[in-house]
Amino acid sequence: MTKKCVALGLAPSFGFGDRTGLATPGHVAAMKRCGAGIEAIYPQQSIREMTRTQRTPQQVMDDAMNGAADSGWTGPIGADADHLKVPQDVDVTAAVGFTFFTIDPSDDVDQQADDYDEAKLRSAFAENRSEAPWFEDYLGKTVKLGTGTVVSLDEEACMRAAVKYGKAITRALNLGDYIKTVNETAGNDYEIELSVDETDQPTTLAEHYIIADQCLKGGMKLVSLAPRFIGDFEKGIDFIGDLDALDASLKDHAAVAETLGPYKLSLHSGSDKVSMYGLLANATQGRFHVKTAGTSYLEALRVVARHDPSAFREIIDFSRGRYETDKATYHVSATLADAPLTSDADDATLESEYLEMWSDVPVGKGFTKPGRQILHCTFGSVLTDEKLGKIVHDCLTSHPDTYTEVLDDHFGRHLDALRSGME
Repeated sequence: MTKKCVALGLAPSFGFGDRTGLATPGHVAAMKRCGAGIEAIYPQQSIREMTRTQRTPQQVMDDAMNGAADSGWTGPIGADADHLKVPQDVDVTAAVGFTFFTIDPSDDVDQQADDYDEAKLRSAFAENRSEAPWFEDYLGKTVKLGTGTVVSLDEEACMRAAVKYGKAITRALNLGDYIKTVNETAGNDYEIELSVDETDQPTTLAEHYIIADQCLKGGMKLVSLAPRFIGDFEKGIDFIGDLDALDASLKDHAAVAETLGPYKLSLHSGSDKVSMYGLLANATQGRFHVKTAGTSYLEALRVVARHDPSAFREIIDFSRGRYETDKATYHVSATLADAPLTSDADDATLESEYLEMWSDVPVGKGFTKPGRQILHCTFGSVLTDEKLGKIVHDCLTSHPDTYTEVLDDHFGRHLDALRSGME
């Protein structure tokens, strides 16, 4: 592996997570066929995913870069060190050439802040006042966006932002400074994404404005920001919510990014959200980043389903047994009752009920069977199981063309939907 990853800047970009180490040829095939005008991030994995799959940052980097080279990819490549929380996360990923550092300060977000009444809000603000030295800088300010929307930074909005995100902003700034020091000392190309999407409650425009403004004023090399958008962004399935309301909200968030940056809007849990991709691309005028991860693992299981149906049944049974435990760190709604037992369905039905994503409608319009979430959440348990992990690996290495084919089809639909909004 001789090619180095680079910072991609404000170009539209798409991140392909790979939990097996074997998916990059399929990712490249989709990019070659459908990714014109969109930059690729092939090495992408969070510290949490590396822990669950027992892979190192070096393995993630090598698998992706070697796969890209072997598949004839000649374009630039970004590398996403995802969901970084502490300096050690930065150290181990910067050392092997990651260039796109995603800060995740979600542990310091007050998840209940939006529900506080006035008395509780004022009390919480008094307790957290030291975490918001910027409070007076925004108090009483109004911001008129290019969409015509006026963002009012009144007392309540500023207090709620301080309570909800004050500690998180401090953590983000500190980790951003560390990322800057590590990479500039080493002479590395780098850029930063901030993720505030892993919350139960949406990020308001006022909160988005304050968070981004503080990061930029703090000297952070912010290339993209992932707010928590309205609606539901569950793992492994399409967007759930009002698309018209989401469209209007995306345009306002994009206007905040244009006013302060510009920087990209980033969509996390982006796998399979095809119904909203065109809206995102259009609202941002092509200044977006989409992050996918588990969907490539699900397509790996499709290869198993087609070439070793009995093994696929065994994986389903195992995953159903692990689901209630493994889903704890994911936003999902599927229940075990939503998908059939292996004893109650034939092979074709099991593939459909646990893996199907596409309905018989034009490309870019999806639907999803709930069984995908059961398999999605249990990837770590399957891949690190001595027997099942080997079955998946051996099936993929024995049938690489099938894996490339299903990934090309799957991600081609993602990329086509995004490009439809850029036209």
